Amino acid sequence: MKPEKLTFTPMSRDLTKRFDEKAFRVPFNPNSYSISKSVTWSQTGGSAGAAGKKSGQDNATQRHLDAPTLNFGGGASRQLTLNLFFDVTEGPDTDVRVQTSKIVELTRKDRDQKCPLPCEISWGGGGANDYDFPFVGVITSLTQNFVLFDGDGKPLRANLTVSMTEYPDPEKNQRQTDPELTTRIVKRGDTLSGIAGEVYSDPSLWRIIAEANGLDDPRRLAVGRRMTIPKLR
Repeated sequence: MKPEKLTFTPMSRDLTKRFDEKAFRVPFNPNSYSISKSVTWSQTGGSAGAAGKKSGQDNATQRHLDAPTLNFGGGASRQLTLNLFFDVTEGPDTDVRVQTSKIVELTRKDRDQKCPLPCEISWGGGGANDYDFPFVGVITSLTQNFVLFDGDGKPLRANLTVSMTEYPDPEKNQRQTDPELTTRIVKRGDTLSGIAGEVYSDPSLWRIIAEANGLDDPRRLAVGRRMTIPKLR
């Protein structure tokens, strides 16, 4: 079986509509990708003169510690970086920019849009990739490096570095950060009705789990997938 190609699918700004007619697959899957996420922490302490009595009390407390107290300041969106390869030396196209322009278009705004559209990056289904894909984001950086040319100077090969910032669905993001939620890793033989029977004591409530995870076909569960299990109200 041939490996599934990594696919870009533009979406509406509110993420309620997919523009499948504009979707495209890359010719070669990346050999690697990276995902990063930054989290902000601030140190307690500082000069007592500017902050008054409370700051002075904090400094007195810090003198009894080996390191300052850290205060959580929030998390940033995930960053996805893809290194993509394009080659038209053996294909019908005679200029590699015919293919790379599809990604360039994702950095431009349409006439009816105030900003470029987000897009969904999908790569197969099932297995370890379910942790990172699909990834919905906007392109924040694009570098094209053309490395081979024909006699007329037209580029035939290109290496693209695409950096994307996650574009979260507000409703989904709230569900994922709700302390009333839990998760479960799908094991071989699991079914939605079986999971609902275990966690809710009622197999008929499987639709709650399906909707929380955006499952179009509840009969097909990818082994190893992390499922969101909402708590009943």
